[in-house]
Amino acid sequence: MANLDCAIILAGGEGKRMKSNKPKVLSQVLFQPMLKWVVDASIKAELDHLCVVCGFMHECVEEYLEELKKQEPRYAQICTAYQSERKGTAHAVMMADAFLKAHSGGNVLILNGDAPLVDQEVICASYRQHMQEKNAVTVIAATLEDATGYGRIVRNEQTGELVAIIEQKDADEKTLCIREVNSGAYWFNIDDLLSVLYNIDNCNAQGEYYLPDALNLLLAAGKKAGAYTADNANVVLGANDCMQLNSLNVIARELLLNWHMQNGVEIPCTDGVIIGPEVVIGRGNRILPTTMLIGNTVIGDSCVIGPNTTVENSVIGNHVTLQHVQCICCSVKEHQSPTPFSTVRGN
Repeated sequence: MANLDCAIILAGGEGKRMKSNKPKVLSQVLFQPMLKWVVDASIKAELDHLCVVCGFMHECVEEYLEELKKQEPRYAQICTAYQSERKGTAHAVMMADAFLKAHSGGNVLILNGDAPLVDQEVICASYRQHMQEKNAVTVIAATLEDATGYGRIVRNEQTGELVAIIEQKDADEKTLCIREVNSGAYWFNIDDLLSVLYNIDNCNAQGEYYLPDALNLLLAAGKKAGAYTADNANVVLGANDCMQLNSLNVIARELLLNWHMQNGVEIPCTDGVIIGPEVVIGRGNRILPTTMLIGNTVIGDSCVIGPNTTVENSVIGNHVTLQHVQCICCSVKEHQSPTPFSTVRGN
C-alpha cells in the first residue's frame, strides 16, 4: 500500500437486537471483539493509518482502542471519529472528513466493524484490482447461494463492468435473481470520494445517507467503478443478533482449526477444541478434545495439549504435556508438565 492509503472502520452501530450492554462491534468471535478482527486484517494488509467511527457507547470503543495501543505499537496509528447520530453509512464517513483530507491523494478502504471475516487476502487482492483498473471506487463483492437481504451487483451484460448496486427493496424480479452481492466494503480514491460525498442526499424511507449512492454519483460524473468478487463468501457476513454471532463463531472456529491442521497440527477429534486467531502453534503438536487456546498464546514443538485444558495468554515450551490443566498468563518451560487438575497462573 502507498503511504497515503488508509482505512475507515464503521463501528457506530447500536446493535439493539444483540440485547447487550456493550457496542455491537465489541461482541466477541472466538473471544476477540469483532472490531479487532477487522483492525488486524487492515494492519496485516499494511494499512497502518486507521480511523474508527464510533457512535453508540463510543467511550467503550475508544477505551478499548486505547488499551490496544498500550499493548502493541502496531496499533499506534489508530484514531477515532464520533458519529453523534446514526444517519447511515455515508454520514458515518462524513464524520471522518478530517482524516480523509489528511490522506488526500491516496485511497481509502471502508470496512464494517461488525464483519469480522474479511481478511488480508481479500483486502490486498481488491486493492490490486482497484489500482490496475484506475477506479474511483471498487466494491468488494461475493457470490451467495441465497442473496436475500443484500444489495445486488448489477453489471453490463456485454462488458461485465459495474453499472449499479441495487438494494433488495428496490430490485425487480430480474435483479433479484443476481447472486453477486455487495459486502458493504469499498475502496475509494479519496479525492473522488470527497468530490461527491456531500452531494449524497437522504431522500429515502429511512432518511439516511447511504454510501452506495456515492458510486452512482461517481458513475454519473464519468468516473470508473468496479467490483472485486471475493472467492471467500464469508466477507459479507456480519452479526445483528446473538444467533448470527454464534454462526460467525462456528465459521471462524472451523476456518482456524482447518488452517492449523493443514500446517501439521494433529487434532484427531475437534470436539470442544477452540483456537483463537492470535495463537501460534509449533511443529509436532497434538490437540485433544475440550481444549481452548486463546489470547496471545504460543505453543512450542512436540506438545500434547488436552483433554480438558485451557491455555490463555501463555507461552508453552517444547515437549510439554498439559492434561486437565489451566494455564493463565504464565510460562511453562521445556519438558515441564504441570500435574493434571492444576492451575498455573502468572508462574
